[in-house]
Amino acid sequence: MERIIGTYTGAEPGALVIVFGAVHGNEHAGVLALEETFRMLEQEPTANPGFVFRGRLIGMIGNRQAYSTRQRFLDRDLNRLWTPVNLRRILQTDPTERIAEDQELAELYEAIRHEIQEVQPEALILLDLHTTSAEGGIFCIPSDDRASLRLAKELHAPVILGMLDGLEGTLLHFAAGNHFEICGYPRYSVGAAFESGQHDDPLSVSRAIAAIINCLRAAGCIRQEDVDSRHEFILKTFSDPLPKVTRLRHIHHIRPGDAFDMRPGYVNFQPIQQGEHLANDTTGPVLAPEDGLILMPLYQPQGSDGFFVVQEIPV
Repeated sequence: MERIIGTYTGAEPGALVIVFGAVHGNEHAGVLALEETFRMLEQEPTANPGFVFRGRLIGMIGNRQAYSTRQRFLDRDLNRLWTPVNLRRILQTDPTERIAEDQELAELYEAIRHEIQEVQPEALILLDLHTTSAEGGIFCIPSDDRASLRLAKELHAPVILGMLDGLEGTLLHFAAGNHFEICGYPRYSVGAAFESGQHDDPLSVSRAIAAIINCLRAAGCIRQEDVDSRHEFILKTFSDPLPKVTRLRHIHHIRPGDAFDMRPGYVNFQPIQQGEHLANDTTGPVLAPEDGLILMPLYQPQGSDGFFVVQEIPV
């Protein structure tokens, strides 16, 4: 399985946009969305003779080995390894001695740097596509900088603020630190993550396509009126009833041996009350720490976070 899902290069200069699917191997909607997006872009000049693309779009599979087995990860969560310390350790390790996700990170890092070296873009835009094990809402996650927040808002889905505060080693953390820079390029990098729905929901693919197209518009690669808007309608229809902006309040981290078991029936953005019995583990009932909205309740065997609690912010 190739790392690169597709490449589309415009006749005019512009941003380098790299979109990732399957950073978690059991989240296949992003890969399918990228495949369809490249088909749409190839067909656009025929249907729309005035179509102009600026810059370059690259689609990459994040964790090839885990994707081939439909597991979230094989040895370690790839989206918790993106730190400068980890990167140095991995690059100094013989490739034959690297664990699966260390090798995936090394290959991704080199592939991204190769594209930067070839294009020498002023701006690097990273969009990380995900899905959740629970049913319900879609949302996007920016890093702390304003450019990332502007990008997240352009994806036309609820925005979750502060999500990275309780996590370490995500691709977004790494991008926000501009750790992909080579000889002054890119001048700046911007990243956002987009959760398009439940893993096996076919509409998760359509919503991810809409996020990619919106990202290309925000990056200046295509005009507002270009490329089919059918997927955008699906995205807006689903996201309109949801909170526009929320802020992270709590993460329930899972420790090895916890035997965490989420109680059935919870969906993204479902209201919960302080003291509500949400899950069980080896210590007994796991209770909601405060009132709020539950996000990403864990209904899969792998994962280090049992659930998140967010609160809506008036806008």
